Amino acid sequence: MSAVLSTLGAMVDAAPLDVHALRSAVSGPVLVPGEPSFAEELEGFNRAHTHTPAVVVGATDAADVAAAVRFARDAGLPVRVLATGHGSHAAIGDGVVITTGRLDSVSVDADARTATVGGGASWASVVAAAAPHGLAPIAGSAPTVGVVGYLLGGGLGPFARSHGFSSDFVRSATVVTGTGDIVQASADADAELLWALRGGKGGLGVVVSITIDLVPMPELYGGNILFPTEAIAPVLRAWAALTTDAPPELSTSVAIVRFPPIEQLPPFLRGQTLLALRVAYPAAASEGERLIAPLRAVAPALADTVRPLRLDEVASIHNDPTDPGASTTTGAMLDLLDADAVEALLDVAGPGEELRLVAVELRHLGAATHEDVPAGSAVGGRGAGFTLALIGSLMQPGVEGEVAAATDAVLAALAPWISAETTINFAGAPVDAAWPADVRTHLDAVRRRVDPDGVFPYWPAGA
Repeated sequence: MSAVLSTLGAMVDAAPLDVHALRSAVSGPVLVPGEPSFAEELEGFNRAHTHTPAVVVGATDAADVAAAVRFARDAGLPVRVLATGHGSHAAIGDGVVITTGRLDSVSVDADARTATVGGGASWASVVAAAAPHGLAPIAGSAPTVGVVGYLLGGGLGPFARSHGFSSDFVRSATVVTGTGDIVQASADADAELLWALRGGKGGLGVVVSITIDLVPMPELYGGNILFPTEAIAPVLRAWAALTTDAPPELSTSVAIVRFPPIEQLPPFLRGQTLLALRVAYPAAASEGERLIAPLRAVAPALADTVRPLRLDEVASIHNDPTDPGASTTTGAMLDLLDADAVEALLDVAGPGEELRLVAVELRHLGAATHEDVPAGSAVGGRGAGFTLALIGSLMQPGVEGEVAAATDAVLAALAPWISAETTINFAGAPVDAAWPADVRTHLDAVRRRVDPDGVFPYWPAGA
């Protein structure tokens, strides 16, 4: 049936669409190419791709989403979703795009320790709503990342080792299926769909709201330390050594960052290659300080913001960019990071190398990431010890080839340590490597059940 939809979609896209009935059925905007606000409606955080679908629907509620899905199904068009636009991995050039940015409500139940989040909300709003209650979501590192798209792919944030994959905290969801039905997924209502939503990513419907567990976090010691160029190699070696016996409460990561020579940056950052160390320790500051003291002792820091944090300051740990831009990210997972792996990375991405990448990042996993939830989940990559993320800027025209070559060079250098299995949130990760074979088979069965006509093409997705 998917092949039939693709053929029909190509035929429909070749002719103007009659969207009058759709406009009558939804409350939000319905736009086609050439109309005012069409391009603006499709603009997201990552500006690397320009989306040109046949029609875009700005959903205001679940009913809008259901109407858009039924319209697309009847017209033989594929449906894709755009939330904040962090996960736009490829240009969308056909079908119906549903934008969920207007579904941005956040409601916290402090007694139940849960948050119910609209399909277009970002982590910043959830963190802000939970913090006054002494509660925290197991959020992503970037405050502008969309909650739903992140959770559907698992999610490895600042508290990965202490609390696990963020999708482990999904309690229930409201989903519009490929038939346009609005259904619930929870332990009591369609537990199989809930299993799939915890890491299964795409092809499972449009999540219009999701309820997650929050955790009490009386103390949080965290932040980042920026080391100068000459300290990159010794600090990276010391960090790798620290990860061999780090306690499960301590989550750390490092990134070799090549700052562009632009006036918007402070002089000490312009054109420099530096190492950023990130620390998240949701426990006593005194113990956290003791644990990272060996890293602080390696070399004087250019900046050090690691300190006791309020819960609403969690984004300062990674200090990810909050302004939109054109970029590409490719990821992999590593089984381990031994001394040979560190040297291999320094040989290709160290401070003396010319590399067209903004950041080469490693995050330490293990502890809670290795433990699945009691009911099980579809998330991939639980056995890995580290993540590797390669981030390239595409703000300068014509650099795509150089960024791709740099990415390939780093992946080749670390090939002996790359895990066979990855996690699907990593752009560029092979879909077949994102789950074990039995999980892929189970996911495919769930997709066929909730989307019998293949309305939701699995990849690429923009949520």
